[in-house]
Amino acid sequence: MPDNKIAVVHEWLVTFAGSERVVEQILNVYPDSDLYTLVDFLPEQQRPLVRSKRARTSFIQRLPWAKSKYRTYLPLMPLAVEQFDLSGYELVLSSSHAVAKGVLTGPNQLHICYCHSPMRYAWDLYHQYLTEGGLRSGVSGLLARLILHYIRLWDYQSAQRVDHFVANSRYIARRIKKVYGREAHVIYPPVNTAQFAPGARREEYYLTASRMVPYKKINLIVEAFAAMPDKRLVVVGDGPDFEKIKRLATRNVELVGYQPEDSLSRYMREAKAFIFAAEEDFGITPVEAQACGTPVLAFGRGGVLESVVDGKTGLFFDRQEAVSLTECVKRFERTADRFDPVSISRHAQKFSNENFRLEFERFIKARLQEWRAER
Repeated sequence: MPDNKIAVVHEWLVTFAGSERVVEQILNVYPDSDLYTLVDFLPEQQRPLVRSKRARTSFIQRLPWAKSKYRTYLPLMPLAVEQFDLSGYELVLSSSHAVAKGVLTGPNQLHICYCHSPMRYAWDLYHQYLTEGGLRSGVSGLLARLILHYIRLWDYQSAQRVDHFVANSRYIARRIKKVYGREAHVIYPPVNTAQFAPGARREEYYLTASRMVPYKKINLIVEAFAAMPDKRLVVVGDGPDFEKIKRLATRNVELVGYQPEDSLSRYMREAKAFIFAAEEDFGITPVEAQACGTPVLAFGRGGVLESVVDGKTGLFFDRQEAVSLTECVKRFERTADRFDPVSISRHAQKFSNENFRLEFERFIKARLQEWRAER
């Protein structure tokens, strides 16, 4: 099938994060496919990552402040994504964490959705979203609840339009089953493991790297190391909570802000262990750390259970509490010599870009063959 009979749909192109890396690899598999997004404000220096394509965008692209405030147009996104005319394509591939899966397709089209997560602020993080946004009461709170109720109804209904779901982890496959009542095939997201490798030496510091937002629990990690003044922690990343976390930092905690990939790679290669306290759908940075041969100490919930092998490539702590993490660090200190950097790095290669492309293309070909045979 010619690639130009394929449409790739993604929510938005504004920066290049985990879900965009999936789009990058899908476009590498199908380089001549057409790209659709609600908005496209991708910086020019990152444009080659999507094969220098310009996405076909929705009316939201032209609304006021769309470049910086596109998320505030959430109530319009279901309508916007349904305006894409995809009737000329045989195969539609959506990369969805919000509304991309809601595109309209006909009976003579096959729609396969790579689902990063059902829309979290409409489902399992609904109450947390209202609380953190100060939307528990008042007119604005009532309006937010009405909008999210409508979004939930649309989200479930639009999920029934998808022919096949692919999930980025077994954890997300269970959420797809719970929320949408649909089965999902698991293909782990691509990680550029080739740019990471074990180093020749280790320094006496622990590392965490993340965007500083509440659910990443960087505050928990900093609080844990404040209780262990003899152990050094390096924190890479910035974000809305940077100043708050900076106020929590003690003398043994160093906040170095955002770091480019080569610098982050060096920190990962030289760290004693990488700390990960979030409950993530999958989690790219723990895999990158393992590609560097660095053990991962992680909160034992979510997709990290599928990328870290307890006792072999890292250790888990069972509560998102500082005391639980400190206990995990102490366990690691007693057993650190059991962790082999070469074996840890080898384990991470199963999540490589190459493996993703092979598994994804194999799955698409099989579903296309079945679908064509049924027709």
